[in-house]
Amino acid sequence: MPGVPPDGEPVPTDGALPDGARAAVGARGFGVYLHVPFCASRCGYCDFNTYTAAELGPGASRQEYADAVLAELALAARVLGDAPPPRVDTVFVGGGTPTLLPTDDLARMLDAIDRTWGLAPDAEITTEANPESVTPTSLKELRAAGYTRISLGMQSAAAGVLAVLDRRHTPGRATAAAAEARDAGFDHVNLDLIYGTPGESADDFAGSLAAVTAAGVDHVSAYALIVEDGTRLAARMRRGELPYPSDDVAADRYLAAEAALDAAGLTWYEVSNWARTPADECRHNLLYWRGGDWWGLGPGAHSHVGGVRWWNVRHPAAYAARLAAGESPGQGRELLTPVDRHIEDVMLRLRLRSGLPLAALDPAGLAGAVEARDAGLLSAPEYAAGRAVLTLRGRLLADAVVRDLLP
Repeated sequence: MPGVPPDGEPVPTDGALPDGARAAVGARGFGVYLHVPFCASRCGYCDFNTYTAAELGPGASRQEYADAVLAELALAARVLGDAPPPRVDTVFVGGGTPTLLPTDDLARMLDAIDRTWGLAPDAEITTEANPESVTPTSLKELRAAGYTRISLGMQSAAAGVLAVLDRRHTPGRATAAAAEARDAGFDHVNLDLIYGTPGESADDFAGSLAAVTAAGVDHVSAYALIVEDGTRLAARMRRGELPYPSDDVAADRYLAAEAALDAAGLTWYEVSNWARTPADECRHNLLYWRGGDWWGLGPGAHSHVGGVRWWNVRHPAAYAARLAAGESPGQGRELLTPVDRHIEDVMLRLRLRSGLPLAALDPAGLAGAVEARDAGLLSAPEYAAGRAVLTLRGRLLADAVVRDLLP
């Protein structure tokens, strides 16, 4: 089941932001995240805010979902008022499985974002999709609606691994869907991989990497399996049906991914993401990592504007009910202090290939950076040029390096 949100302070019923938060909206870029919480079935490892038809209950409807999102978008326009963003640089529709909604609804919500704030001429418009949820026809319709990028949840090319993860698609469906997306005219196609699944062999993962590179996509994301409390996978491990993931195996898989993807012409630009060229990097995720502003639409969606972070109520029925009553769906929020923002800046920017300016560190952090450099975790040439940039070994120990820089 979905994880528990943080507490935070109450969000005003009208969603109003502190005056200071509206002063420089979009100064570091502005994006829109749109959460679609519907799934055909629940994967055993997933604790995202998603619901199958049986879990929705009364008051929640896929058919009326787009109308609820448009109501939140109208509220967002009122909140930002005379301080709208200069333009919407990126839109990311995630889930769940956004492509379970009719293409007309996905087009209508995107059009409403454009009419509300204006999409930049070169805006990156991404939707996530499960491979079995798209067809050549639906992909062409999405592209015609303005979507420029698609991220497909492949996870693995090994049937046994897909079975452990409770994935519904066949081993070859993800790469076939990637080819269909290219044929439909998408500018950018990403395939997601998960490594370290119980029972996955080195050969299984090598086969997944070979399938990804043969697909010719311009972006690959690869993440170590994380076992979240409350998931079916966690329960199976507690019962002893499956072994827990191994950190050593995860490190081996990461090194295999780096070697295979680099050889195929894809370069890491964030610890878990590789792109064929800088133009192929996911601009929406870069907005997050670089401290930009975004409005999150949908149940459970998180937003960040001007140092204020808030999150919506999680259940689609509660979300729709609040909006129908003319109230903000926000459940809680926090005002980030300068210390909070510094910590997040270090945590996120250090994961990027571009790294972190050493000038952003305090004296204790600089001392930690020297130690990390001497231990081979930060690049010595980049350090000499004034930046903290992870080495390959440093990427394996990124969390530890962050702790070094935030003593």
